[in-house]
Amino acid sequence: MQLSTLARQMPQTPIRLMYRVYKYVLPEVRAELARLRVIAEQIPDHELRTQAIASMTSKQFHCEGGGIYAAANLQRRDVLVPLIVALQTISDYLDNLCDRSTSLDADDFRLLHQSMLDAVDPNAPLRDYYALRTERDDGGYLHELVRTCQACIRKLPSYSAVQPYVTELVGLYGDLQVHKHIVKERREPALLAWWEQHRHLAPNFKWNEFGAATGSTLGMFMLFLAASDEGCGSEEALQVRNGYFPHVCGLHIMLDYLIDQEEDRIGGDLNFCNYYSNQSELVTRIGDIVEGARRDVSGLPAPKFHRMVIEGLLALYLSDPKVRGQKDVQLVSKRLMKKSPLTRLFFWGNSVVIRLRQFK
Repeated sequence: MQLSTLARQMPQTPIRLMYRVYKYVLPEVRAELARLRVIAEQIPDHELRTQAIASMTSKQFHCEGGGIYAAANLQRRDVLVPLIVALQTISDYLDNLCDRSTSLDADDFRLLHQSMLDAVDPNAPLRDYYALRTERDDGGYLHELVRTCQACIRKLPSYSAVQPYVTELVGLYGDLQVHKHIVKERREPALLAWWEQHRHLAPNFKWNEFGAATGSTLGMFMLFLAASDEGCGSEEALQVRNGYFPHVCGLHIMLDYLIDQEEDRIGGDLNFCNYYSNQSELVTRIGDIVEGARRDVSGLPAPKFHRMVIEGLLALYLSDPKVRGQKDVQLVSKRLMKKSPLTRLFFWGNSVVIRLRQFK
């Protein structure tokens, strides 16, 4: 793979990476979120406004974490930061709408998520994404998010090379959101049937792990980063896609589900960590996915950067305050953190600091 220009720019040490995060990424991500929040606060429909603001408030760290990929190419961060923030905000907003929806209509959920497919297609027309639900007047909020993504994508010099794989991952993400939010008794059968159609994409994964992998936006963001380099062609794009999906993406969302177990139990939401015979099997499988992720990224340019992403994921999620309130999750966390490399401990400390700075 020949993304040499980009690879030379990517940070190779935790200190250099976090310097860029603190100096450039966090301020710019938060500025972009503040811009979007002003628009969200003007949404006429009360429910849509509530969910839009809640998604930015409770899931700000999703955008901050995604911003890591802008730190890898500071010269293009003016494109990468708003693109990553806008797409992640669509994802978080729609997840809130579907989780707490007044609808259980699969067609409604699919139409909502058509906005993500349109967002990653610079030539797609805008649509009425709320046409199949009661709450419809968002004052142009979702259209603004889609337009922001499209405008940024047009500035990526190699987007045509990565677009098929971005579209693939966004399509799988939308499928997941449809299947996991329909009537409860139909969710697992729908997910299992869907997995049967796509299990060749992740042959070593169980059905719930495949579902988790499709729920990640990290593969999309890495493809955006690759597209910011003029030397990225179709071969390089495929290598990036295979480097991140399914293992890095799967690790990301399995950790997310791990810390959300109690929250999902209370909300009656499907959680992919609940499909193991015991906590020991859960730890073993997450450990296997970690090893698979490390193996997959070893063939990418600047593998040290991608290994930092993996260690950062473990640190970010296992340091989350949610862990302390769940005894089973605490035990899993301790086992996963056992013999942690210094890089992970470094990112653990920084994750705590970043969370504290959110509230200042």
